Amino acid sequence: MSKPLLVLENVSMHFGGLKAVDNLSFTVNEGEIVGLIGPNGAGKTTVFNCITQFYKNYQGNIYFVKEDQSLDLRDIDVTKVIAQGLVRTFQNVELIPDLSILDNLLVGAHNQFKTGIVAHILRTKKAREEEKTLKEKAYGILKFLDIFELKDFYVKGQPYGVMKKIEIARTLMSDPKMIILDEPAAGLNDRETDELEVLINEIKKQYKTTILLIEHDMSFVMNICDRIVAINFGKFLAMDTPKNIQKNAEVQEAYLGRDE
Repeated sequence: MSKPLLVLENVSMHFGGLKAVDNLSFTVNEGEIVGLIGPNGAGKTTVFNCITQFYKNYQGNIYFVKEDQSLDLRDIDVTKVIAQGLVRTFQNVELIPDLSILDNLLVGAHNQFKTGIVAHILRTKKAREEEKTLKEKAYGILKFLDIFELKDFYVKGQPYGVMKKIEIARTLMSDPKMIILDEPAAGLNDRETDELEVLINEIKKQYKTTILLIEHDMSFVMNICDRIVAINFGKFLAMDTPKNIQKNAEVQEAYLGRDE
């Protein structure tokens, strides 16, 4: 039986007179890959910003299930959302260009450090042990993503496809229960997009994580997702399998317009 992990109930978000999200409800189950689709301006990124608490002043409720307890995400500070196991990437790669790839991953693990900044400055035994453990974790993730040999190189100057992998690697450092991917295939060529399909499926299996993604590449979405949520002007249109979404008349109209 499917177990809900993320639940949106009647979520609405206004910007002045503009209703970006309009009474939206859907559920993502544990272990799924779910796509959120809609035409440009449909409200997809606003939905992500509400889920991850960049926006707090939405109406309705968003719950994240952790250890069989439903957390009202509005009660969680935006800086603490990662600690709950909910991690996201962005449309534009958000990395630190003048740090090495390895150091970017260690930055992504900041919520896992138990020792304080003073202990790290003094290089105490506990701080050194903790750093060693997290480096070994980072090495494993970089090997999994096939970029281990680049670990000591600066992020700056890396190919875009590599930077996308680094950003995904950084999310894995926080032991996520759910990864939210904002246009992961944007800017990738056909070969890189095919590799990303395989990679996301492997992440789901190896790291036992759930994935929610926005993507404009419909072929990518249809190939990778277990279920798809379609919205338009912030309103729910349908949630179904890729095959059924493709046949849905309301979804077709939202993308293609109505025949007169």
